[in-house]
This record gives sequence, structure tokens and C-alpha cells, in this order.
Amino acid sequence: MTSAEDLEVRTTAGAVRGREEGGLGVFRGIPFAEPPVGEARFQAPRPVRSWDGVREAYAFGPPPPQESGFQGRAVAVDQPTGDDWLTVNVWTPAADPAARRPVMVWIYGGAYKLGHAGSPGYDAQHLARAGDVVVVTLNYRVGIEGFALLEGAPANRGLLDQVAALEWVRDNITAFGGDPEQVTVFGESAGAGSVASLLVMPSARGLFGRAVAQSVPVTYFSAELARDIAVEIGKEAGLAATAEALAAVDPRELPAVGERLSLRMREYDDRWGRVAHTATPFSPVVDGEVLPCTPWEALAAGAGREVELLVGHNRDEYRLFLALADRLGKVTEKQAAAALRTFAPGPDGERAYRAAFPDAAPAELHERVQTDWLFGVPSQRLAEAQVEGGGRAHLYELTWSAPVFGGALGACHGLDIPLLFGTYEADLGALLFMGAGVPPEARDLTARFQSAWTGFARTGDPGWPAYEVASGRLTQVLDVEPEVRPYPEEVSRRLWEAYDIRALPLLK
Repeated sequence: MTSAEDLEVRTTAGAVRGREEGGLGVFRGIPFAEPPVGEARFQAPRPVRSWDGVREAYAFGPPPPQESGFQGRAVAVDQPTGDDWLTVNVWTPAADPAARRPVMVWIYGGAYKLGHAGSPGYDAQHLARAGDVVVVTLNYRVGIEGFALLEGAPANRGLLDQVAALEWVRDNITAFGGDPEQVTVFGESAGAGSVASLLVMPSARGLFGRAVAQSVPVTYFSAELARDIAVEIGKEAGLAATAEALAAVDPRELPAVGERLSLRMREYDDRWGRVAHTATPFSPVVDGEVLPCTPWEALAAGAGREVELLVGHNRDEYRLFLALADRLGKVTEKQAAAALRTFAPGPDGERAYRAAFPDAAPAELHERVQTDWLFGVPSQRLAEAQVEGGGRAHLYELTWSAPVFGGALGACHGLDIPLLFGTYEADLGALLFMGAGVPPEARDLTARFQSAWTGFARTGDPGWPAYEVASGRLTQVLDVEPEVRPYPEEVSRRLWEAYDIRALPLLK
């Protein structure tokens, strides 16, 4: 027997029961694929088996197995346990098949090794309500389970999970009041890298018509590099780098192997290059099949011209990682020089950066070059590639500073998440607004984010001009006083203009 607040919807696999919460229908923990354990371990996602009766969809599904923290910071995962990692959650203004509302599908970030859709920071109620849209969030495999290139397993299993979730949306979202012909994928950081990958993956073609990529990371691995990393994962586990061998390790224990390797990344500088200086040994792999080439190459060739793109980044991306590592304000000239030699483009990159930013202190140069390499340049260039390939793109940059520490974190990585979702006191929002309260301009920015993102999902227009080289690369700058202007990071753009973004190689 159901209460007045309960809602029932029939999916292709069986009926589910959600709840009415604050004027929305909310359904949590609906499986879109079979648990990837046993014979299904390290394999492509398999269709979920049908069930009899009505399945309760009140609680989020368990997070995929993942590391315990990021750069020494513990991540609280207060969620159910079990093997049903591959689930979706739905927020809908009305579960009416005739409603046909725009659908927005969120893909979380977390360096391809952390994250889950049940995170409080991704509570989609405010976004669904503000934009009158259906919002779907999904779990996908991370770390070794999702991204290690193992013998006997398909590459990019985490991306294949996302494709399976989008197929679930195509087949089921009408019953929840959504329009399967009007689907937008959106994600941040590793989620944005996933979105960029989906744009050019043959298996994802036709599953969405619009895409939003927030802070696209540059890290895509060549198959050779990914295999070498997998060998070291195997050594860390005392096993061969094969699906069969690693399947002997409990999936909840395996993330510790990746975590130990993450702490020793610098030891592989001579083979892994820039990757050895990042926080994760996991990224999408350009395997030639699941992911034929990098998003920049494929988009420039026209692979995503049918999909409308909204993409951007934050001005001070790398500052968050300095803060998490307790290095904010502590960067030396020696460290700045090392960062410039490692990340600046070309053999003359360090001199070029110093000449381009003559008044920058060592800490500014250290942060600027890593912001540019990791997120800024790849995000801007994704828009450029999309337009070059005959598609449409809109570009933004967030320049408003997080209020914590008197604004010292600037417009750092991840600030766009609490602003977009309106979840100022959850997850990263709790850090970025900690003790500082939520100033009125933050709520104004949230309204702008939500209006632009849901407007784009509805019409393809976020409210500012499309990105065009001829018109000066017009960009929406999001701050206390938002404005549309030529791309603000023109100095950095020119420094990287000749840099060809390709899959990161294994150094011989």
C-alpha cells in the first residue's frame, strides 16, 4: 500500500516507487545495469534484469568502490553498501508522460577515482525546480574498476557505464515526464572530461543533443601509457595487470592499490611525464575503439557538430589543489621554475611564461601554468575545436571568488558546483563557504547559472553569443557584475596557440 506522497512509475525493467518531495517527484537508486561483480567484473555494463512487483526507489544506490580521500583529505561516504553501484536518480516536476520536459543528465567529477551521485553537493532539487526540467544523476565505475587498461577487459568501462545510463534515459525518461529527444549531459572536472569523451564516442551517438562541460581536464592517456600504468598497478597488488588476476581482489579493497600508486606518482616522471605530477593515474584512454581519438581531434574533424556545446572554466582552477595540499602562499621560486619547465608548452615555455607575465610572483606563475595546462586551455580549445568542426559552442569563465579565507581561494576549481546546484553547505561548498556565510552575490550567481544551464538545455541558447574566432571569441564572464567580452585569458591562449592537444604519451 502506498501513501499519498508515494509515486509509482513503470520502467522497462519493472515498476519503481519514489516520493513527492517539495513539489518534485524524486526517485533514487534505480539500477540501469547489473552489478559489475562476479563474471561481470571489469566488463562492459550488462542490461539490468527485470524484477517483479514494485521496487522502492527511496535511497541512493551504493557508491562505486573508490579511494578514501583526495590529496590526504578524507571523503565522507555515508551511503548504503552493496554491489548495485550502477544506479540513476531522478528529480522531476511531474512524472507525467505527456509533460516532455527537457532532461539534464549530471556526470560527477573526482579525478576519475572518486565520486558518487548520492553526494549531497549534487542534490538536484533546486536546479529541477528553478528550470522546470527533469534532472538525472548517475553512478559510474571509477579508479581501477572503471579506467585501468587491463588485459581481458574493455577500455574505459566508466565511460561505457555512462553510455548505459544514457540508454536508460532514452528508454525510460518519458515515464518520468522527460523528453528523450531533448537530453543534455553536463559534468564538471572528470565529469567534464567524460562529457567531452561522450561527444566523440561512437556508442554515445544520438543519446543526447546538448552538452555542458565545466572545467575540462587535459588528461587523456595513450594506450601505451595506460598499459604501463596498469603494469605498475599490478605490481602494487602483487598480481598481473589482467582482469582475471585483479578480479581475485575484493572490489572494496582494490582502491587501496590505486591510492598507494597515486602517492608514488613522481617516481615515474621519466616514463609518464606530466601525468606523474598529477593526483591520479586514471583518465580516459584513447584505445581506438571505445574512444577513437581525443575530443579535440575528433571535434575539429566534425564528430560532434550535431551537438550544441556549452563549455568553460574557472579563473583560478589550480588554487584549490594548493589549498588542499597546504601550499597556498608557500610556493618557492624553485618550485615555480620546476612547474614552468614541466607544464609550459614547448622547449622555451618557461621563458615565454615569464615574459608574458613579467610582474607575476613565483606563486602566481606556479599556479597560472598549471591552471592553463590542466583546465583553462583544454576548455577554451574544446570550444574552438567544436566550431572548427562545424558545430556550435558557447564559452564562459567564472571569475567570482569563493568567500572563504577572505577570497584567497579565488575562482578555484569546483566553485561552480555549489553555485550551480545551490548546495552551499554540502561537500566542496562547505569548504568554499565555510564560516563566511552565503553572500547575496552568490545567490545571484546561482540564479544566473541555473537560468543559463537550464535555458541552454531547453533551447540551446544560454543567454550570450556563440563562440566565434572572427568576433573576438566572446565569452560570458560570471562575476558580481557579469559581462560578455573577448576571452579574458588571451595572454595564456596565445602562449598555447601552437600546442597540439593529444593523448599523453609513454615517454621512451
